[in-house]
Order: sequence, then structure tokens, then C-alpha cells
Amino acid sequence: MLKSIKRFYKECVAAPRDGGFAILLDGKSVKTPGARPLAVPAQPMAEAIAAEWNAQGDQVLPSTMPMTQLASTALDRVGPERAHMVGQLMNYAGTDLLCYRAETPGDLVSRQSTAWQPLLDWAAQALDAPLLTTTGLTAVAQPEASLAALRRHVEAYDDWRLTALQSSTAAMGSLILGLALVEGRLDAEAAFEASQVDETYQIEQWGEDWEAADRRAELKRDIVAAARFLGLLSPS
Repeated sequence: MLKSIKRFYKECVAAPRDGGFAILLDGKSVKTPGARPLAVPAQPMAEAIAAEWNAQGDQVLPSTMPMTQLASTALDRVGPERAHMVGQLMNYAGTDLLCYRAETPGDLVSRQSTAWQPLLDWAAQALDAPLLTTTGLTAVAQPEASLAALRRHVEAYDDWRLTALQSSTAAMGSLILGLALVEGRLDAEAAFEASQVDETYQIEQWGEDWEAADRRAELKRDIVAAARFLGLLSPS
């Protein structure tokens, strides 16, 4: 679902079906872009998706329906292409944002260490995946045992959590930040701030143009949506 379409339904509801919850438009099942029935495992998520459909005006605008989009991604892409998705995530592990540090200036070096080192320490302890850091653009090969531990952790997620992990990791450029979000180590705001340490520093020095501001806002929306998606799977 990529472009807007004219609204063609009166009401959307969530209904129990086959051990999950279906999304129905005037009693008919919503289909994903891949023509699969849009059904989710948790009632709060189904109700949130139905609310997105009910909130539409004369035009259905996919950009205003992040829960619908994430659920469709889980069904159309993540489920059928799990191995590919895991491989993409592991590419981030090999070049994780948190492992590449500035050499200067000192205040940026300090900010990176303060924001990122506790998360690498958490990954080493909680995920059994210590990672090496480097400065500048010098590449660093991560320990094979750490990469294997991260892969096992990623592969253990169901399709829904893997979807949230993929979306948030892509928005932040860091598998460790994505895992910290999924595992509840960081909330969406803290994860976004950690992913933007360099950009925030540059903005403070030189200002920000509207294109960069729009891009940052888009990334934050993706991270917030992934966090909400997770919360709807396991509401407190």
C-alpha cells in the first residue's frame, strides 16, 4: 500500500479469527499489498490498525497508517523472507554505528562515549556479544563469536518483533540500538537521540537546513512507530 486511494468503506473493525485478529472493512478482510489477509496476533494491535483505517478521510493515506504498514511488512516480506531479513540485519552488526568513533573534537568524542559505550557494554553482558570500536573511517572486523551471538538473538524473534527490529535498525544505522529498543533497554526517544549524536553535534555547530530536519523527523517517526508496534504486541 504505497499510494493514496479513495475511501471505499464505511467502517473498519478488528475481529477474532483463527487464533489471531483480522481487520475487516465493512465485514470484508483487508488484504496486504501482497494479497494476504491482514491479521495480527494481538487485539491491541488489531484495534490500533482499525483505528488508523477509521481515521481516514475521503482519501486513504498510507503515510498516516504506520501500524498497518508494519503489519503488512511482517506478513508480506519478513515472514516469507526471514533469512534475507536476518542477513540484512547482520550487515549492520558488522559496521555498527556505535563502533565508529570520532578522533576529534574532544567534546564530540566525549558525547559518543557517554551515549554509546553503555550500550556496547550492555550488548557484551546481556547478549554475549562484545564488539570492538575504532576511530575515523578505519574498518574493524568484529569477533566471529559476537556476530554469531547476535545472529542467534535476532533469529529467535518472531516475525512481528523482527519487523520492528528491521525498521528501527534501518532508521538508526545500528543493530545494537535496534536490539536495545526491542529488548526495552531504550525507549524511542532515547534510541533516536543515541542514533543522532553526530548529527545533533553538527547542527549545534552549523545549523540545520529544512531537508535535514525533514529527514530527521522521518527517522524519528519510524523509530517511534517501531516502539509502538512492539508495545501493541506486549502491552503492559
